[in-house]
Amino acid sequence: MTRAAEIKRRTAETDVQVSVTLDGVGAGERRTGVGFFDHMLDLLARHGRLDLAVTANGDLQSGAHHTVEDVGICIGQALDQTLGDRAGIARYGHSTVPMDEARASCAVDVSGRGLCVFEGSLPPGATAGFEHDLIEEFFRALALNAKLTMHLTVEAGTNAHHMIEATVKAAARALRTAVALDHTEQGVPSTKGTLS
Repeated sequence: MTRAAEIKRRTAETDVQVSVTLDGVGAGERRTGVGFFDHMLDLLARHGRLDLAVTANGDLQSGAHHTVEDVGICIGQALDQTLGDRAGIARYGHSTVPMDEARASCAVDVSGRGLCVFEGSLPPGATAGFEHDLIEEFFRALALNAKLTMHLTVEAGTNAHHMIEATVKAAARALRTAVALDHTEQGVPSTKGTLS
């Protein structure tokens, strides 16, 4: 069984197309018009072992916010679809990733309840048109729409690029563990019998 989904979202601000395949290798192209964000999506795909294709056309003249948030919404919706009733998955994942002087951690519960808690602070400013606080907006949109509980913590660092990269890699690796198939799990990994 291939766990895959495609999502299209068109608004007055953006036109986004996303396809996600779990159990992938990081294949696919990411083209959002925001080069630094594309690089972060490359990391999400590679370290999350997701085949991820993203095409986004947004109102970048007003900044990257709408594009970043809507891509997060679409990736989240695609993850939700690929996971179905959540039967047979590990459910939980955690990762801590260093990136030179920076370090970040992420804990994920594929709970059926969307929540993103983001702790720590990033230096103000932007990298190549990507405002640093947009990484929190991206993961909030992804977690809410994928119905994940996600706790992200920027633990150390001075270089915003390194801090954001560590955060994305930690999230990718935690997500990869949480959505992995657990062949010892006979059903939905919950005493309630449902993750919704």
